Amino acid sequence: MAAPPEAPACRRVGALTSGLLREVHIWWSFSAGDLTATVVPATTFAVAAWASTHAAVAALPLVLAECLVYFWLYIYTFNLSNQLTGIEEDRRNKPHRPLVVGLLTPQGARWRLVWVTAAFLVLGAVLGVLEWTVLWIVAWSFHDHFGGARTLWGKNAAMVAGTIAQLAAAWQIVTPLTAAAWIWIAAIAIPLGVLVSLQDLRDIDGDVAVGRRTAAVVFGAVACRRFFAAAFVIYPITMHFLVYRNAPAAAALVGLAAALLSLVIAYRVLRLRDRRADHTTYLLYTYWYCLTLASAVFAFAT
Repeated sequence: MAAPPEAPACRRVGALTSGLLREVHIWWSFSAGDLTATVVPATTFAVAAWASTHAAVAALPLVLAECLVYFWLYIYTFNLSNQLTGIEEDRRNKPHRPLVVGLLTPQGARWRLVWVTAAFLVLGAVLGVLEWTVLWIVAWSFHDHFGGARTLWGKNAAMVAGTIAQLAAAWQIVTPLTAAAWIWIAAIAIPLGVLVSLQDLRDIDGDVAVGRRTAAVVFGAVACRRFFAAAFVIYPITMHFLVYRNAPAAAALVGLAAALLSLVIAYRVLRLRDRRADHTTYLLYTYWYCLTLASAVFAFAT
């Protein structure tokens, strides 16, 4: 019996749906571990920008939708680029990553990087944040393709630039940047130049094998742990004077929760020293980042 006329159309719809689901799965596999360092905090800071304008609640869904798509592209471009240039390193440090397990071929990742970067540039132009979009592309290009990731200063400088690009874009998607917004951005992005090296404690063996000179490799794990512990004790005091001293009570209360989390990080980095524990400690730092930006929502809402 001949197939009904609509069968070919149904097959095309099914194939399209299957292809889209595969792309979502690929994106998730590349990016899920970094959402609390990118999509979640950046979108939260955009909500703080929205709160500063005292706009109607009806404007918020569009802000959230724009930020979710923009920062999805933000992290996807970086992870495609970073993992393409780090396959051998990932075999040692992160054997679960998609290029290592064969979910995607390097050629497939390269094509996706081209198209996703193009989409990121177009969306940045549409949303009026093209300068921050370009800054992030320059930062990850330097980090991944021009040796930045292999030097102590280069990796950290790229991450500082990326954080500035992320937070400045989040705010500017909603409203023009202000002096108050820049204080928050600087208070978070500049210290990150040293604090982000916390993530290198978990990858020392792999970094040594590929010749990467991180802080943990150059100065030694013990010295770095002592430094990070001291930094995460001191940092909440600095944040108090920079952003919380005259903040509303609600913002200061959330900031206090972030400070307590910072102290937990300081304890863990000294006392818990295996690779799994170091990974969890770094994740707590990303949670601190999210919590701090959540406090900004309350700070700008008044």
